[in-house]
Amino acid sequence: MKTYGRYICFTFLTAMVLIAAVLICFPRSYAAADTASGERNAEVLVITVRGVINPVASEFIIKSVEKAVAMRAEALIIQLDTPGGLDTSMRSIVKDILGSKVPVVVYVSPSGARAASAGVFITIAAHVAAMAPGTNIGAAHPVAIGEKLDKVMSEKAANDAAAYIKSIATQRGRNAAWAEDAVRKSVSITEKDALATKVIDLVAKDLDTLLKAIDGKNVKLPDSEKRLNTAGAKIVVEEMGMRQKVLNIIGDPTVAYILMLLGFYGIFFELTNPGVVLPGIIGAISLVLAFYAFQTLPVNYAGVLLIVIGIVLFLLEVKVASYGALTAGGVVSITLGSVMLFDSSAPFYRVSLSIILPAAIFTALFFFITFRLAYQAHKRKPVTGGEGLIGLQGVVLSDTGPEGGMVRVRGEIWSAWADEPIAAGERIAVDSLKGLKVKVRKIDGG
Repeated sequence: MKTYGRYICFTFLTAMVLIAAVLICFPRSYAAADTASGERNAEVLVITVRGVINPVASEFIIKSVEKAVAMRAEALIIQLDTPGGLDTSMRSIVKDILGSKVPVVVYVSPSGARAASAGVFITIAAHVAAMAPGTNIGAAHPVAIGEKLDKVMSEKAANDAAAYIKSIATQRGRNAAWAEDAVRKSVSITEKDALATKVIDLVAKDLDTLLKAIDGKNVKLPDSEKRLNTAGAKIVVEEMGMRQKVLNIIGDPTVAYILMLLGFYGIFFELTNPGVVLPGIIGAISLVLAFYAFQTLPVNYAGVLLIVIGIVLFLLEVKVASYGALTAGGVVSITLGSVMLFDSSAPFYRVSLSIILPAAIFTALFFFITFRLAYQAHKRKPVTGGEGLIGLQGVVLSDTGPEGGMVRVRGEIWSAWADEPIAAGERIAVDSLKGLKVKVRKIDGG
């Protein structure tokens, strides 16, 4: 088992080293491509941001802005579809867009997409704001993430957000009054109304139409003015790297919740079955990933405590005759803890009950069955080694008493002694083992 554990650890570490080597040695480099070609055609860097605006999305957009500058792109186009996200991540993105030396075009697409909450700020901050048919923008009222805001604090947050978006809209020459209403009144409008009220610059059905529409448009950069030359420009699509994709998946509340449970499962299984190794490795990695995700999520640690209490109740059920009361309490505790785990009114920061209830029931079954099997194995009489001899029956080979003798037990010949004399041929049972001698007693009727 120890050899197997070392093999698993070696394989895991080798895989991690190989992955790191690939990521380090084979990065995509646009700068090198530009250097190799003396003359280059106009290029447009296109990225897609879908889902919650979080630190991973912020890092992706910021690095894309830097890459667009490095490759001297005509523009960076962000295809956006978001329900909103973290205020800190949104402000980092807006700050980089406002200071970008390359024109940034935010394109709310495809049809059915939306730019809500944090997405409104990002769209308003763009040098060019565009939307696809069948999209909408708005509902930017600040939502408390990870903390409860009283009336005064909520009003302060709304005032701060309203002033921020008005400043951005004024700088970009967009409808500042509507932008303020999007924050204060959570108004939302379609792409047609957004164009009519000068919230955005244009509506485009697809990327090619967008590139033709913005060709020749003048945009103001921090230290200059640039005329866009996008008609016929080469489209360079940039996707999230593997690292960012993995971190983005981990940052999902449902994934973080499942990782936390898997971590508990793995650590518990390793503690009850020392030497198996693999469950312990998986459990430790899962817990680390879960706690990494918790840094970017509105975690209520009272919920975590309730989940831990629920697990403890499952373990106690095995040793305490509660007739199911402890198991029921464990299910209730884990369910309530799971509901409370992420403290936010935003739906994209909550775990669905369709995930919580099966997870609570599965957790109850897992811990109950696993711990009961381990407990039964611990109580089971040993069948090998010296301890396995105790209680076995055998026959006396030579007269045995306090001075000693010889017996046969389980086909083996042992030196023995007894409190009373036992004649050869009598049936005996092993009472104890001391060194290489066994203490025996005569079986009545033997």
